[in-house]
Amino acid sequence: MKVDIYSDVVCPWCYIGERRFARALAAFPDGEQVEVGFRPYQLDPDAPATPRPLIESLGRKFGSRVPEMLTRVSDAARGEGIEMRWDDALAVNTLSAHRVLRLAEREQGPAVQRALAERLFDAHFSRGADISDAATLGELAAAAGMDADRVCAHLATDDGLRDVVAEIEQAQRLGIRAVPTFVFDGKYLVEGGQPAPVFLQVLEEVARLGRAEGGVAAEREGDDACVDGACRT
Repeated sequence: MKVDIYSDVVCPWCYIGERRFARALAAFPDGEQVEVGFRPYQLDPDAPATPRPLIESLGRKFGSRVPEMLTRVSDAARGEGIEMRWDDALAVNTLSAHRVLRLAEREQGPAVQRALAERLFDAHFSRGADISDAATLGELAAAAGMDADRVCAHLATDDGLRDVVAEIEQAQRLGIRAVPTFVFDGKYLVEGGQPAPVFLQVLEEVARLGRAEGGVAAEREGDDACVDGACRT
């Protein structure tokens, strides 16, 4: 089975959803045979190169809804063992991070890519790191099993840039407008950071269906805010 996770590393529900999906995968009898890959998506492709406080950025976008949004997300994150440090987090452009995630999968494989994704989420939401900075990305990549010098050299060129942009455009053509979005075997779509039992049910159902015709497994409706399990563009 192949699972593609469309996500952005500055999306809190992507972090929460990744943790929940990991728990479901650990409980799935054939979990070791499931190939998981992260696919790029940008909630704010126009985010500037210079980081700014995330709280400030959210305030401009969502106004008075921000405190309630952050409380709900923090409560959900806490249930997955995640500490959200909103006052330290930075709003950054995520294109470079996606380039490194693509490099990780291409040169090291899906397991290293998943390890890097976890470190990127933690660095952004829990440690206030600038995950658009090449040196920081190199350090995080090294902790996941990559070569820091290779990562920095990669980011110093345009290698892989067009491919990442093309993948983001392809996601938009597929109709993906919110993250995280989980696509099972290229057919079955689950939107949002669903509870682990829901992901486990989907894994079991997709395994049972095998080569069945494609369809939508589950979706969530919502507005443009990061609430109810997904962040929308």
